[in-house]
Amino acid sequence: DSEGGLYVCMNTFLGFGREHIERHYRKTGQCVYLHLKRHVIEKVPGASGGALPKRRNAKLFLDLEISSDLNSDDFEYEDEAKLVIFPDHYEISLPNIEELPALVTIACDALLSAKSPYRKQEPDSWEEELQASKHAKTLVQLDNGVRIPPSGWKCSKCDLRENLWLNLTDGSVLCGKWFFDGSGGNGHAMEHYKETGYPLAVKLGTITPDGADVYSFDEEEPVLDPHIAKHLAHFGIDMLQMQVTENGLRDNDIKPRVSEWEVIQEAGVKLKPMYGPGYTGMKNLGNSCYLNAVMQAIFSIPEFQRAYVGNLPRIFDYSPLDPTQDFNTQMAKLGHGLLSGQYSKPPMKSELIEQVMKEEHKPQHNGISPRMFKAFISKGHPEFSSNRQQDAQEFFLHLINLVERNPVGSENPSDVFRFLVEERTQCCQSRKVRYTERVDYIMQLPVAMEAAANKDELIAYELKRREAEAARRPLPELVRAKIPFSACLQAFSEPSNVEDFWSSALQAKSAGVKTSRFASFPEYLVVQIKKFTFGLDWIPKKLDVSIDMPDFLDISHLRARGLQPGEEELPDIAPPIVIPDDPKALDIDESSVMQLAEMGFPLEACRKAVYYTGNLGAEVAFNWIIAHMEEPDFAEPLVISAFGEVASSGTGALGAVGLDNQPPEEMVAILISMGFQRNVAIQALKATNSNLERALEWIFSHPDPEEESDPALDTMDMENNANANILAETGSEGPRIKDGPGRYELFGFISHMGTSTMSGHYVCHLRKEGRWVIYNDIRVCASERPPKDLGYIYFYRRIPS
Repeated sequence: DSEGGLYVCMNTFLGFGREHIERHYRKTGQCVYLHLKRHVIEKVPGASGGALPKRRNAKLFLDLEISSDLNSDDFEYEDEAKLVIFPDHYEISLPNIEELPALVTIACDALLSAKSPYRKQEPDSWEEELQASKHAKTLVQLDNGVRIPPSGWKCSKCDLRENLWLNLTDGSVLCGKWFFDGSGGNGHAMEHYKETGYPLAVKLGTITPDGADVYSFDEEEPVLDPHIAKHLAHFGIDMLQMQVTENGLRDNDIKPRVSEWEVIQEAGVKLKPMYGPGYTGMKNLGNSCYLNAVMQAIFSIPEFQRAYVGNLPRIFDYSPLDPTQDFNTQMAKLGHGLLSGQYSKPPMKSELIEQVMKEEHKPQHNGISPRMFKAFISKGHPEFSSNRQQDAQEFFLHLINLVERNPVGSENPSDVFRFLVEERTQCCQSRKVRYTERVDYIMQLPVAMEAAANKDELIAYELKRREAEAARRPLPELVRAKIPFSACLQAFSEPSNVEDFWSSALQAKSAGVKTSRFASFPEYLVVQIKKFTFGLDWIPKKLDVSIDMPDFLDISHLRARGLQPGEEELPDIAPPIVIPDDPKALDIDESSVMQLAEMGFPLEACRKAVYYTGNLGAEVAFNWIIAHMEEPDFAEPLVISAFGEVASSGTGALGAVGLDNQPPEEMVAILISMGFQRNVAIQALKATNSNLERALEWIFSHPDPEEESDPALDTMDMENNANANILAETGSEGPRIKDGPGRYELFGFISHMGTSTMSGHYVCHLRKEGRWVIYNDIRVCASERPPKDLGYIYFYRRIPS
């Protein structure tokens, strides 16, 4: 609450502001609350150079702190705590041992001494300073002729193509360990160390001119390698294209970087600050601008505003016992902070006059600091939980995944981004085709460099640049490639080759091509420009291009047409079956297999469950077992095809996990044994994809579940209440698709400054109330020159017919 502090219910330990506390009391009958209030004393310069205290109440909205640094020496705190008894609002000042029972005193002391999630996460947000490895100086590198290409990596012991590590002794490329968030590998890099003792490895994909992620297996921690450039050059990786100057910047980087940063941030132009609802900035928590930019764009969309801010009272009232671990609560808090206007107020006229008279700029106490939101949304993720810069596109998809897993009300706001992609695969020899569909949320456009409209100018610039470098002269004025948007759209629609294509018509390997089209057009189209790539000299780079992104976009011509007259489908024949001589050669997490086997399931069934669920862990594999245990070949040995495809269509795949309408009976029985009614257990498991832990949270956050009803009627009601333009569903429980015309209007874009997604800075521009606004972390201003041609991610909304 902005003035009244925070009330904490001593029974549920949920916090409420003054405007919500009466409603909570009337609804629950809970009558004992702890009232916390923090007074902040701000030191301001006095006439004699001393400090005159200026008292004000801290604005408390859980963790949405004002933008000023309250940890600096300019502030002092005075905390006040009272026990309040409702309905008479009888107050007891704390500490008070005489009037209170011992149990109440203990509870109050524990609550007052506990660290809030905001304070608890703050020390962890900064990573410990890495130490140089003891092996770096004396590292032995084998002269075995290994050369590492700039792309196309694969683990040498399995088929994984992500989380790959290059051993700096022998050049082996191997996968890392499997993280608990579902990403990672099979631990082959660690196995290689145990076999050879080669201590250092660098993570592929993290190598930039500024360094790389290096891990020491011997020291069991991330380390620094002061000789990383030399160690990488041994395997043909040119980490630094040229010498580094004294200030740490490469000569050829200075001009482009300064130009890009100035243009995107609209430097050199006096921008007018914006205040009020929807114009609230977000404090940078240390390379968190990727999160700030994405969330500003997300909460400019009405469907997300309605789902979280519109449902804020309901979400807060039914939040679980620990709201800091509830996605919907954190989204509602953040949305309220951005849209309420409480944290974006213009300075008072008296303050402006005082600043002009004293010729000083006093920072305004506006904006929010989403520490708790970042701590929750990145929990368990190896990248987003760090304090490093991240890719905004990857974070957008991570956010959508969390929205999908945490339903809020009857409307799923992520429906507005979802669309179906039709993939047409054709055998080049037999000319037969196969049509499949998949779900996607982003349209990724390649940069058609060969279609640059200023090729002659680019060639001349490149010659001048090389001459200037050779002569150590200042570089010429930067010339940026101008790429027509139509060329990028054409590159997107062109066929691409399919690697290791097995033709069912020929029953042999053949050449195949794949073409993608839109089977449906989303309500909001998100377009990513694929600017980041590797050069032939192994230097990661960003394509510094200007693309004439249109304000109005029509992609109706990319509508999928399905099987055409005269086309013949590829036969539905599986590749030849191969039973491996060595079962261990399969990509299977044996630890998960043993966990399932210890539950009493057949060993071969456990191996199949882990394999078909992509090594996502014993819990996911357990769901597969429950869904397939009645099949006749349930305990038969695992059989795969020669080309890595499943031998039976009935047991596929990861996509089939959790699609059964009815939750596993074993999990229902577990919840019933805890004292919950059967219909409550079924509802909770359905709402949480049969996740037992999340189902318990769901039950506590939904104290008044609906009576058990006919599933068919429930489905009919859900369909009737859904958006009218939902035209398709992928399966009975598949994602809903909002289809419509393929005509769109640009309303926002996120730009990136720097040479890598793992460094630099992100800024968001949004069109609101007929004008463009720039969101640069805490600063929100009216945009004068929105750089629409330099964006990285673009947001379009459908134009109504």
